[in-house]
Amino acid sequence: MPDHRLRIEAEYEAIQNTLSSLPDRPLSILTALEIAGVGALLHNFYNGIENLLKQVFQSKALPIPQGESWHRDLLLVAVERGILSNRLLDDLKPYLAFRHFFGHGYALNLSPERMEPLVREAESVFARFKGEIESAMC
Repeated sequence: MPDHRLRIEAEYEAIQNTLSSLPDRPLSILTALEIAGVGALLHNFYNGIENLLKQVFQSKALPIPQGESWHRDLLLVAVERGILSNRLLDDLKPYLAFRHFFGHGYALNLSPERMEPLVREAESVFARFKGEIESAMC
């Protein structure tokens, strides 16, 4: 368990560093290259969420979902096991969708208007996520 705790703490720190790099000004004024950078940060944020969930699953000896839909299934199983709430699941779904789009699309096709709420809410979503993870680890 202590090994998982160290990995979780390191992931918290990496996510916090990522969030602190997000711009605090409207995305509409950023260049296409800056928008692509914001996209990479949002992608990293969600990857960190998944990494944390995998650590929790491992600490609880739960199997990590496999297959094509493992990203979605990871969230669903976390809710089924009481690790995450349904409300948080709903808040994480747009980040999951963005992760998929970013990973399979072109960075220059990103929409600042669609990304704006993700950037604006990321800090709050992470705080709630962290609280639910901490409760699940007890």
